[in-house]
Amino acid sequence: MKSLLLFLLTTCAFAQQKPYSQRMADSFMTWHKDSILIGDRKTARWDYEQGLVLKAFEGVWYRTGDPKYFTYTLNDINQFVRDDGSIRTYAMDEFNIDNVTTGRVLLMLAQQSLPGKEKFQKAAFLLRDQLAKQPRTKEGGFWHKKRYPNQMWLDGLFMAEPFYAEFSRVFNQPENFDDIAKQFALIEKHLVDPKTGLLYHGYDESREQKWADPKTGQSPNFWGRSIGWYAMALVDVLDYFPNDHPQRANLVKYLQRLAPPIVKYQDPKSGCWYQMTTQGARKGNYLEASASCMFVYALAKSVRMGYLDKAFLASAQKGYQGILKNFIETDANGLINLNGTVSVGGLGGTPYRDGSYDYYLSEPIRKNDLKGVGPFIMASLEMEIAPELAVGAGKTVAVDNYFNHEFRKDLLGQTEPFHYTWEDRMHSGFWHWGNTFRELGAKTVTVRNAPTAESLKGVDVYIIVDPDSPKETAKPNYIQPADIKAIEGWVKAGGVLVMMANDTANCETKHFNELAQVFGIRFTDKNRNMVKGKQYEQGKVTIPAGNPVFKQTQAVYIKELATLAVKAPAKALISEEGDVIMATAQIGKGAVFAVGDPWLYNEYTDGRIIPTVFENYKASKELGAWLLRQTRAK
Repeated sequence: MKSLLLFLLTTCAFAQQKPYSQRMADSFMTWHKDSILIGDRKTARWDYEQGLVLKAFEGVWYRTGDPKYFTYTLNDINQFVRDDGSIRTYAMDEFNIDNVTTGRVLLMLAQQSLPGKEKFQKAAFLLRDQLAKQPRTKEGGFWHKKRYPNQMWLDGLFMAEPFYAEFSRVFNQPENFDDIAKQFALIEKHLVDPKTGLLYHGYDESREQKWADPKTGQSPNFWGRSIGWYAMALVDVLDYFPNDHPQRANLVKYLQRLAPPIVKYQDPKSGCWYQMTTQGARKGNYLEASASCMFVYALAKSVRMGYLDKAFLASAQKGYQGILKNFIETDANGLINLNGTVSVGGLGGTPYRDGSYDYYLSEPIRKNDLKGVGPFIMASLEMEIAPELAVGAGKTVAVDNYFNHEFRKDLLGQTEPFHYTWEDRMHSGFWHWGNTFRELGAKTVTVRNAPTAESLKGVDVYIIVDPDSPKETAKPNYIQPADIKAIEGWVKAGGVLVMMANDTANCETKHFNELAQVFGIRFTDKNRNMVKGKQYEQGKVTIPAGNPVFKQTQAVYIKELATLAVKAPAKALISEEGDVIMATAQIGKGAVFAVGDPWLYNEYTDGRIIPTVFENYKASKELGAWLLRQTRAK
């Protein structure tokens, strides 16, 4: 009985703590209040370590909807990027491939609703220009740096390729993906050891370096973090690599080839990985934090994305527990610290680094080194996501782009669809909500045609939001009787329909209601929550305790919404002052959810505008989970 009580008390105490991803990010902001200092530097510089941590912060922001992580990132990058897109302390003529990776943060910022964001786009093009001019090996591989001629290092794949791939997708340069695939193919050709399946740190095409094998050009040892960089590069670049590209399958194969050796050399006792990967408890060798975090991240994310069998998640979980036990400590102020990260590892240079066992063990070990902190946050995020994936596993959430079909100019002035799309990261889009569905294990897709049995095949949740009126689209697609018949049949068979209207001035309600009334719901002409300026309290909707959908959310912000009229089989879910705000209906094996506003678009879920008393992000996750659970009857 005593041990049970102790277990319950410990569990309760742990539950009150924020997740480790947030705790580490919060600790980091305490150490680096105004600017990020790397290592022993006294001044801040544009650096890959900065980009690594800020990319991790991006994930925490998406996961929490807490704007402080975005604000911290923006403030840091604003210290470097000038209005003309030039970058303070950055020198292209060094052709240091490490300097490219922070460009991933620039791409994120360039896609937000931000005044003056054009400078981030210009800066991203500056880094892209470096890649265009980067010296290459005879086979076309990027040199690691100008001062390291003819050399490719594993580190460089993480520094360049995820940025290169995302840039190519955002700015519509599909021809670049062949070049990206080539960089990985050259690494596989020159650095994979056939005996262990691991990769050497680097190779010198010219065979001139003293560290280079005269026959292969390879460096002599397997260094944990370098392999970690490569594993992360693979799993991250696949986020942007086109599904129909002929080389995508090879990138997945590289991951599938690398994962078993990573697991093989995981220390069975601690769950972590050694600095010198294959040499275990040899004198001087030690368990190293950054490599361990990178391997956990790469394995867990690969499982989540379907690149690796689920069995690999057990190794990631064991590794993560080993990281918490061996490297994480909490100080007197409640901040957490990460011990055990090697400060650096390189080849050549002055003083000369010969790639030997003794060399790698000679570099100092640092506390809270950014190369460990960033991957720790990323690994923590994956571990926090993993238990929730079962909610939406095997399910597909579709957003309509047929009835809502608006256009705007993209970053390059080309026409693109926008407004409540998964791809739109500006305040007008559903990117954040889509990310929530994906972190719940579901797949997000877009239905671009009229709803039919064929177009809804395989769709579990179908979201129709704010159908167009003539003022929004020149030739709007109105909901027709055939559409209603197809949707009704799909719902009865087990589909879950979401209907989000808008205030009467901004939504084609007439035809939308012809669909809604089939389920006992009507969007009325009465609008409420008419917010004046920044008087956000006028948009407050209180969630009553015991609500079956929003179990923890207490208040949300919904501005200028159409109220609902409901009759059986529909019933009110949330009402205020006699007005029905949200409604649900059980129809056959399926379900319907309706609300008179598209209130979960980025502007009101990313935390950047509305006061923190409103919990729209939490509500988006609770609603997403509820919708996915309704599909079980199907």
